[in-house]
Amino acid sequence: MRNRLFHAQVYLASLFVVLILAAGGILTWSHYRDSTRMLLDATTHIFTASSDSVQVHLDQAMRPSGTLLRQLGQGPLARAGSLAQRQASLPVLLALLKDFPHLSALYAGYDTGDFFLARRLDSAALRERLDLPAEAAFLVQSIEHRPDGVADARWISYDSRGNEIASLARPGYVFDPRTRPWYQHAVHNPGLHTMTGPYLFYTSGTAGMSFAREAVPGVVVGLDMELSDLSALLTRQKVSPSAEIVLFSAQGKVLAYRGDPGHPAATPAGKPELPDLDALGSAPLAVFSRHALKPGETHFQVDGRDWFSSSSALATGHGPPLYLAVLAPMDELLVAATRQRNQSLLLTGLLALLLLPVSWWISRRVSRPLAELAERTRAIHTFDFSQSARVRSRVREIDDLGQALESMQGTIRNFLNIGLALVRERDVESLYARVLQETLDASQAGAGVLYLLDESAAHQLLPVGSRVAGGGQPILPCLLLEQYPDAALARALASGETSIERLAAASPALASFGPGLTALAGTDGVTLVAVPLKNRDGRAIGALALFVGEAASASHERIAFVEALSGLAAAMIDNQRLLAGQKGLLEAFIKLVAGAIDAKSPYTGGHCQRVPELTKMLARAACDANSGPFADFRLSGDEWEAIHIAAWLHDCGKVTTPEYVVDKATKLETLHDRIHEVRMRFEVLKRDADIDYWRGVAEGGEAMLLAAACDARKRELNDEFAFVAACNIGGEYLSPDKIERLQQIGARHWTRTLDDTLGISQDEARRKGARIPPPVAEALLADKPEHLFVRKEAEVHGEGNPWGFRLEIPEYKYNRGELHNLSVSRGTLTPEERYKINEHIVQTIIMLSQLPFPPHLKQVPEIAGGHHEKMDGTGYPLRLNGGQMSVPARMMAIADIFEALTAVDRPYKEGKTLSAALALMRGMRDGGHIDPDLFALFLTSGVYRRYAERYLRPEQIDEVDVARLLEPAPAPPQG
Repeated sequence: MRNRLFHAQVYLASLFVVLILAAGGILTWSHYRDSTRMLLDATTHIFTASSDSVQVHLDQAMRPSGTLLRQLGQGPLARAGSLAQRQASLPVLLALLKDFPHLSALYAGYDTGDFFLARRLDSAALRERLDLPAEAAFLVQSIEHRPDGVADARWISYDSRGNEIASLARPGYVFDPRTRPWYQHAVHNPGLHTMTGPYLFYTSGTAGMSFAREAVPGVVVGLDMELSDLSALLTRQKVSPSAEIVLFSAQGKVLAYRGDPGHPAATPAGKPELPDLDALGSAPLAVFSRHALKPGETHFQVDGRDWFSSSSALATGHGPPLYLAVLAPMDELLVAATRQRNQSLLLTGLLALLLLPVSWWISRRVSRPLAELAERTRAIHTFDFSQSARVRSRVREIDDLGQALESMQGTIRNFLNIGLALVRERDVESLYARVLQETLDASQAGAGVLYLLDESAAHQLLPVGSRVAGGGQPILPCLLLEQYPDAALARALASGETSIERLAAASPALASFGPGLTALAGTDGVTLVAVPLKNRDGRAIGALALFVGEAASASHERIAFVEALSGLAAAMIDNQRLLAGQKGLLEAFIKLVAGAIDAKSPYTGGHCQRVPELTKMLARAACDANSGPFADFRLSGDEWEAIHIAAWLHDCGKVTTPEYVVDKATKLETLHDRIHEVRMRFEVLKRDADIDYWRGVAEGGEAMLLAAACDARKRELNDEFAFVAACNIGGEYLSPDKIERLQQIGARHWTRTLDDTLGISQDEARRKGARIPPPVAEALLADKPEHLFVRKEAEVHGEGNPWGFRLEIPEYKYNRGELHNLSVSRGTLTPEERYKINEHIVQTIIMLSQLPFPPHLKQVPEIAGGHHEKMDGTGYPLRLNGGQMSVPARMMAIADIFEALTAVDRPYKEGKTLSAALALMRGMRDGGHIDPDLFALFLTSGVYRRYAERYLRPEQIDEVDVARLLEPAPAPPQG
């Protein structure tokens, strides 16, 4: 689909608006980019502050751990060997748990497997989970091994004042401190303060870290610090409504998240562990866990929404670092910048809307000349040169465009006028003169010569036209390019480009063109502009030689115009030469076909060559008539061409007529004369008479009587054959009694003893009836099934045929029955054969109708196919009357008849004299066969005599009484 087009005014106004919008957009984008950078920097500072806050909280929680561990290690707890001894340290432990809220438990592990732990119970959920009383504030978890090795596990709960509430044995509490990481790290690092990584505490199931120190060999004291209070701290650190903040380990395990890190995750073995980042149900954290867990900033998308994240490492003293990540959507971080950007864009749009009328007015003033130029261009496009294309404008480029368009309009107008004038020229000589005239007028040259390369001698230029301003004529010398290789014409033909040469007044080359050009040169000389003429293949076919008297006249613009004009002229000349060549080739083919038809049979002689001449002689006489029926009759060049082609091809259908039909001299003749077969049968019957004689003698008969009977029988056969042979000639009318005698003779029989299906063609075998095994009694003259040739469906031109033929078509294409042929009453042709001869005109019309004649030759089939029609409508094949036939068709009918009557090269008859032929034609005129007006013109114009003087023998040219022939023929005597 074609793109939609707009006026220049729309484009200019749109350009102004777009520039305003672009400028506002760029400023808005720049400000938005700076604001975004500032907000992101501020957000980074906020994220850093959150990280620092969490770091301070961790430092505050972990800083007292070393002091507390040393205090516990130096106390009695490290050396206590029983539960009772260890309970003596319980007041100190409970006091420490109260003073340090970050601590969740204080404990000691012994190399005997004993374990003693004091835990603060902060929440009802923890008490409910551990199945403890609601008033319990502390819990002591003790494992003591008796001398028999049995572990006594016991949980003792205390209220907030340290009073024991309950002491319960917990046989299911299986715990060996020696297997725990905090114990093992401390034992392997004696005297050092050790720390474990975050993990879930065994009893409470909460996340935290353990700090331990070996107090005495084999005894490790420790404390647990829960991280659950960090979740509340992180919740208070949110920087936007949808922001996420999470504390996690290097392995991606969540330690604190929005007040509650969630329930511990279960491993495949059923052991609880810290949840992963992607297990918290947060899509941003799940994506973040797959992109970056290391400290730094990153950007990513979640469901099409941009997120910004910052993660930092938090020092934990002696243990591995923890990581704090803050994630926030970009649209929430940049909400202020986005709001300011939208406001700026709105202001820019309002400004563009306000300036739109101003830009529309300015663009209208600027584009108005362009609109006028477009209107002038459309007029030129439709070849309307009635208005000047000149358009004024204060814009230099538009004004220059207007001048160029005006010049182009004049150039196109002149070029079209010249091209139209050249195209209208049908005559080659007139075309040459018109090319020179138009070229000289366009170039303002003083003289010009048109040269064409000699087709027989490619190195010779032949002058075909010349023109000199003022009426002088140059000599037009022929030029041999080999003799003048440096001449301008030779250079132009060799290079294919225009060549310019200055000829001095005294130059021999200028003098060779005669005094007309010498006078043009004066004393200053002339400029010779040689323009090559090239055909469509780019091959030079000639050159234009222009002689310009003033050097200023040979401007670049005029030479360019002449070059374009020369291309058009070369195309016209080349087309004319090609057309002449094609017509010559067509003419040769036409005459080839006509000659072939005449050569096909000696009975037609030169008929196809003489009828065209006689037809055109009669047509010329009609055109020359100044009075009578043909006073206004004139033929155009195209109509002359149609008559010429139709006359030469009027009998082209004869190529389909078999020679033996055209040349049939006897009734039994086909490809050979079958009278010889009939004679042989009579010979067989005569031999049968001899055989009967000898058989009778052998059987004891009277020899004299048998000999007399034999001789009588032979004489009868001789007479009958002579009769049959006479009937075969067809020179006389065959009466019914003779036909009856033929049938009687044909009824004789002879005996065939050989199979007549051997050695024959397949077509003949199909035509034969059922095979009869010999011997067979055959009729002497017979009409057999194989004598009948069926006509194909395509050869039957019945009613409604596309050509309008109205013919009586015989049932069979050929009937070669012997009795059927011998019984022809007049001549030698059967009805089937006569139709075949007449069919040549049918084939002529069909063949010519199938040729792609141009419009001016569409009458050729009608003219060529009408010479057997009659004025009274009894002719063939269309049964046209005189009013339905064209004048050329009626002319050809007269020419065809007169040529046939007077032809001397037909072996079957002598050519008639002028008087005899014209007398017969007078009868045809009176019988309604030929046009009486044309026959009168044929006589009065002397066409018949001029034709006779060219084509007839002297003895045929006798005196003709034209006046008597113009009168009606006398009626035949009644008798």
